[in-house]
Amino acid sequence: MTGERLRFDGWIAGVGTSSGTRLVVGHWPRSPFGAFSDVMVEHPDGERVLLAPSRRIADFVAATYRFDRIEVVPVAVTVSGATWRVEAGALHLRLRAGRRSALGLLLSAVPALLVRSPRWAALCDVPARLLMPGVRTLGRAGPGRREWYGARDLRPVLAADAVLDGVSLGRLAPLYPPVAFGFGSAPRTPSLVRVTTTVEIGPAGR
Repeated sequence: MTGERLRFDGWIAGVGTSSGTRLVVGHWPRSPFGAFSDVMVEHPDGERVLLAPSRRIADFVAATYRFDRIEVVPVAVTVSGATWRVEAGALHLRLRAGRRSALGLLLSAVPALLVRSPRWAALCDVPARLLMPGVRTLGRAGPGRREWYGARDLRPVLAADAVLDGVSLGRLAPLYPPVAFGFGSAPRTPSLVRVTTTVEIGPAGR
């Protein structure tokens, strides 16, 4: 028996830094909450922080993923060609994306209806784990919830500059160790992924 299904259509950017801080940016032009962006930060000591633009969104994300601290701050993402600028409270991040990868070309050919299917996500889960260790395409997401991802594009992140609380986080690095916000991580190689994310909320999680 299925529960209520909430879909989020947009992009996930995941990058590591030489300081050990890892960043995952969600940019959602279409969602049940309207257009919004949020940032998940994992520090070298393992502290997980959510930067969300409203209490309503913070509560929803915190019920789906795991955090040690939540900050409600203005979050803005500006896209200009291959350059992404992210402003989230004390975090300032600039990314430069590369051209679509061969895998991204294949993903872009998958029909939109198919990427919404949990069966498609289950089919993709094993190859995703083999090709990109740490990545999962479906799993449990908080009490009474499950979640699946349907990737629709993949581009490498070629450069990144990040400043948090006035301190540079260092040069671009692999997203390693994998982040521990939920059942899976963003790819180890810094990437920008076009994705449709579905969160299914059962009766117990409503």
